[in-house]
Amino acid sequence: MKKFFMMMALLIVPFAMQAQTKFHDVEANDATGPVKSIRQTAMMGQEQTITFTEDGKMQQEGMSDAKYDAEGYLQSAKIKMNMMGQDMEMTIKFKWENGKVKSQIQNMMGQDIEQKITYNEKGAPAKVSMNMMGQDMEIPYTDYKYDDRGNWISRKVSAMGQEMEQTRTIEYYE
Repeated sequence: MKKFFMMMALLIVPFAMQAQTKFHDVEANDATGPVKSIRQTAMMGQEQTITFTEDGKMQQEGMSDAKYDAEGYLQSAKIKMNMMGQDMEMTIKFKWENGKVKSQIQNMMGQDIEQKITYNEKGAPAKVSMNMMGQDMEIPYTDYKYDDRGNWISRKVSAMGQEMEQTRTIEYYE
């Protein structure tokens, strides 16, 4: 009987460990809950879709070499993209604090650009600060609209003297 319980315990452990594995990629994309996908307009009007597994792991076209810490927080990833007709690859490193991305360091064409994120009272980004080629920049986010699950679906972005609306559609697992 003791052997039976030991065998059962050994069979259950991998499933229990698997159930405890949770990735925080949804949070890295300024959302919470059982998010299946986020489709959004980027700053330049391009559309981007990011999908997530049920345990919260991001799947994005062009993303590779993702590295996580023991708690499932994304530490770094490589992203391939096409900007203005040119193929580019960049490495992004994440710094986390209290379950939120505190900053991102993007290495693009050999140059590190650190983006520091400040959050509003609802936990959404209020501004991103960075130094780009010796010039300090701030990108404020305002006029948020939220869905019934508390995730933002629309916001205004001010960058380089222009104000734009950024929208996204979020699909959830049931």
